Amino acid sequence: MSTTPPVPRSAPARPVLAQRHVARLLIGTLVGRLPTGMVPVALMLLVSGQGGSLAVGGLLCALYGLASALGQPLLGRLVDRRGQTLVTALAVLTTTACLLLLPLLGFAAHPAYAAGLVVLAGLSTPPLEAGLRALWPVVLPDPVQQRAALALDTGSQGSIFVAGPPLAAVLCATVGPTVTLVVSAGLGLLGAALVVTARPSRQWRPAPGTGTNGMLGPLRHRGLRRLFLALAGTGFALGALNVWAVSQAAAYDLNMLTGVIPAALSVGSLLGGALYGRRAWPGSLAAQLTCAATAFAVAWLPLGLAEGPLPAMLLPVLPGLFLTATITSAFLLVDALAPTGTLTEACAWLIAAVGVGQAAGTAVAGAAADQPFYAATLPAAGALATVSVLLIAHRSLAVPGWAPRRGRHRRVTPRTACL
Repeated sequence: MSTTPPVPRSAPARPVLAQRHVARLLIGTLVGRLPTGMVPVALMLLVSGQGGSLAVGGLLCALYGLASALGQPLLGRLVDRRGQTLVTALAVLTTTACLLLLPLLGFAAHPAYAAGLVVLAGLSTPPLEAGLRALWPVVLPDPVQQRAALALDTGSQGSIFVAGPPLAAVLCATVGPTVTLVVSAGLGLLGAALVVTARPSRQWRPAPGTGTNGMLGPLRHRGLRRLFLALAGTGFALGALNVWAVSQAAAYDLNMLTGVIPAALSVGSLLGGALYGRRAWPGSLAAQLTCAATAFAVAWLPLGLAEGPLPAMLLPVLPGLFLTATITSAFLLVDALAPTGTLTEACAWLIAAVGVGQAAGTAVAGAAADQPFYAATLPAAGALATVSVLLIAHRSLAVPGWAPRRGRHRRVTPRTACL
């Protein structure tokens, strides 16, 4: 059974955010991904404002989310072969153009064209998150700092879905959904520009052997296929929670619960990430992931006993404490198992698996929304499915002599600044 390399147990001497390039890459990725949380709200309100039904708006939002998830592996493969700058730049320009054209197109008069633009906007969502995960081994060669950066990265991603929808709702209420889509497109363009113009991203090069893994790429590795399937259960839990939050808001006539409950999960994720990233953990990467996923699943169980708005607001903090450890361990495992030259695509497949799981969790929870107890147990069911797959796949996830993979990169000297 593989074990993590012997690294110091203490935290790095310098905080991760103080390391060169880290803050810029993290902020750029977060800003660039804000449209993921903003566009569905703006789309829904734009459709209704043009006389469309909520059903049509919901369908377009679902198409956007699904296309965003499925487009990431394809773009990730292109990044692994062509580098980050060209692929990310073309992707964000395509997405920006689609979002700017959508308000000009009448949804009622041209539903097929509107759906096509929404799908194209989703498919071309720039692979900023997967690209950032591939950059951490380059920017931070020390394994302890990599783990801390991954934990900070993963813990902060939830802010996109906490800050994005309220920001879009406020903009829609003040300046309208058309301007909101324009602002979303602008934020995506700004964030991507911050990333692709940063020195580590510009100088990242595909690893030797890229393009020799066949059509399946990282999916030819049995352990990775099972890992992606397992993390879909984690996404299922997150998607089910969002619907449960809406049902709790309706049950207690408190609209704030719709945003507060997911925010509580994100707060737990940030706290758990801060604790998780402070030290290296013993055992194999697969064992670390299984332990974190088990704790994540168990922490969902009290949700079924929640009675009243206060427990509903506080209990999601518990699974949040273990969410970052679960996702970070999964990405570390991807880094160790991905065949040479497929790291960005492999990270994108993991992101896509979580996204597809979220969509499934939202759909199933929506069907059970009128039965509060069953709706509250669905997140635990998804998390337990993750644990079950990991236990079955444990041997195929073993990594002999774990070491992070990376693309070729010209070292940045200490005298060189990245503005």
